Amino acid sequence: MSPKLLTTTAPASKPAPALPAPLNPLPTPDGVYREARVPILMYHHIADPPPDADPIRRDLSVSPRAFEAQLRYLVEAGYQPITLRCLIYHLTLGAPLPEKPIILTFDDGYEDNYTNAYPLLKKYGFVGTFFIITEPVDEERAGYMSWAQIEIMSTNGMEIGTHSYTHPDLRGKSVDYIIWQVLGSKEAIEARLQQPVRFFSYPSGRYDEQVVNVLHSANFWGAVTTEAGTHQSARRPFELRRIRIRGDDTLNAFALKLNLDW
Repeated sequence: MSPKLLTTTAPASKPAPALPAPLNPLPTPDGVYREARVPILMYHHIADPPPDADPIRRDLSVSPRAFEAQLRYLVEAGYQPITLRCLIYHLTLGAPLPEKPIILTFDDGYEDNYTNAYPLLKKYGFVGTFFIITEPVDEERAGYMSWAQIEIMSTNGMEIGTHSYTHPDLRGKSVDYIIWQVLGSKEAIEARLQQPVRFFSYPSGRYDEQVVNVLHSANFWGAVTTEAGTHQSARRPFELRRIRIRGDDTLNAFALKLNLDW
C-alpha cells in the first residue's frame, strides 16, 4: 500500500570517554509520508567584517545590527523558532509544528556566534542550531568558540550539531576517513555536553551516498545542505534545504527569501 501524503504549512579529536545510553531513541517513522514548509536559515559570522575582509568573508558576515533587525522582523511576522529535532519529530511522527515555524542555523562555530548571535537569540526568545568544526575548538584557535562557551549555549537551550573535524570535502573519501571526520567530531561534542548529537552540516554542502550511509550508521537523524529551498520532506531527512543569509541582504531581501515558495 502506498504511503499516505500529508502536507503541512508550516588525527582525530581528543579521545572521548564512554557515553551513557542515548538520552532519546531514534524516532521510528509511523508510516505516514509528510512534507512541511519550514525555512531553515543559514548563517556563518554574526559580526561586522574586518576592513580588509575579502569578498567571501564579507558575504559570510551578517552584522549584529542586521541580525537583530531580522530577528525583530521574524517576531513581528509571527514566525516561531523550532529546532531540527522538532522538525524530524514532525516529519516522522506527526508531532505538531507552530503555524509559521523557522529554524536558524549557524555553520563553523565562530566565536561571534557566542558573543553576538547568542545574546540576541536570547533577547528575542529564539533558539539556534550551531554546527561546530571541532578541530579549531580543540586547538583553542582564535576566532572560534571554546568548549566552555559551547557548553553554556547547550545548557541554555541551543541545539548543537557537528560540521566535521576539519571541514573537508567528504565526497569520494574512504569510509574510515568519513568516520574519522564525522564520528570523531560527534563523540567529542557528546563527551563534553553529555547530550546526543543528531544533526550534521555537510562541509561546503558537499556529500555523496557514502557520506549519508555513514551518518545513518552513526545514529544521526538528519543533515542540512546548502541547497536552496523551504520545503522539507520525510523522504529526505539527510538533504534538508536551507536559505543562505548573506552579508549584503537588505531587510526587504531577507523577507523576500522567507516568502518564496521553494
